[in-house]
Amino acid sequence: MNLRGLFQDFNPSKFLVYFCLLLFTVIFALRLDHYIECSYWIVFLPLWMWKGTVVMGAVVAGLVWWRHPSYRVEGEGYVDMKAIVICLSLNSLLLIFEVLACNQMESIQYSRQSGNHLWLVVFMPLFLTSPMSIAACVWGFRHDRGLELEAMCSINVLQFIFIALKLDEIITWSWSVVFIPIWILMCLLCLIVLYYIVWSILIIRATEIMAEQRRAHLMAAFTAMALVVPLLTFEILLVNRLDGVTHHPYIAVFAPFYISLLVLIPTSFGQRGGNHWWFGIRKDFCTFLLTACPFLREYGNISYQLEDVNSIQSPEDQDMNREMYTTSIRAVMDHSTKQIYPVITIESPD
Repeated sequence: MNLRGLFQDFNPSKFLVYFCLLLFTVIFALRLDHYIECSYWIVFLPLWMWKGTVVMGAVVAGLVWWRHPSYRVEGEGYVDMKAIVICLSLNSLLLIFEVLACNQMESIQYSRQSGNHLWLVVFMPLFLTSPMSIAACVWGFRHDRGLELEAMCSINVLQFIFIALKLDEIITWSWSVVFIPIWILMCLLCLIVLYYIVWSILIIRATEIMAEQRRAHLMAAFTAMALVVPLLTFEILLVNRLDGVTHHPYIAVFAPFYISLLVLIPTSFGQRGGNHWWFGIRKDFCTFLLTACPFLREYGNISYQLEDVNSIQSPEDQDMNREMYTTSIRAVMDHSTKQIYPVITIESPD
């Protein structure tokens, strides 16, 4: 177990988003199936946690930025703060949409009517995210910043419009037709997955490529396939459920989507990125965590080796392993009290 290797290039923002989405979709599916009977304000609690963390991190970063002008010249301080402002603006619009959607579903549940507002009004914050996301993508491309959430909001604006019109019954299309923008996007993603698979096969068959590069390309192809195939399955199951073709419970419909999120969560431990000004820490999250928690640093410096308990060892080997284990444990315990003396060498004359 290597803690340093586990948290190297850890992206806390992506981990937070993926984990909150997974938790929200599980609770939302259980609520739709009536396994739990609670208010939608409680169902949306993981999303409130996501947005609250973003707002709190931006506020703390702004206070540190304002109180310490000398920090602004460190690295790309101005670029990081602009990225935080863009992220805060986009998440604020998403928060407004979630509040309106939650209020709309609560009113539909208790009044058994169409709701307090039109769904077009509820989706209006999502419509406003499109031009902002396009501008953010252009800015991120110029400053070498990854903006996945902004890209998703900018390319799905047509899908948001179709869903709002369908919910308001302005259009009477089936859900399979309403999801045409999603089908187009998924076709592009399937082509990308096919490209990854073909490219990995060519890399594996090449003899001049290093083994590490082969494993990296193979892992990239497997990750892309494990992400896109369950996502496409989820969308097909959801469309059939909404059109009344099937009557599976929503927890079963969302099951492939859970697989995609479970694939995305481990990838946050190996992706570079994350804003160094998030909560004003001004450094990599792994470095900040190891600095703030010295016991994690001590734990990360100790390596462990798991042995097979089913392996048959002779009594002499067992005694030797027991002695080595006792010696290693004693060395670790005496590490803090051991005095280290410098090596002194006396050079002899020529």
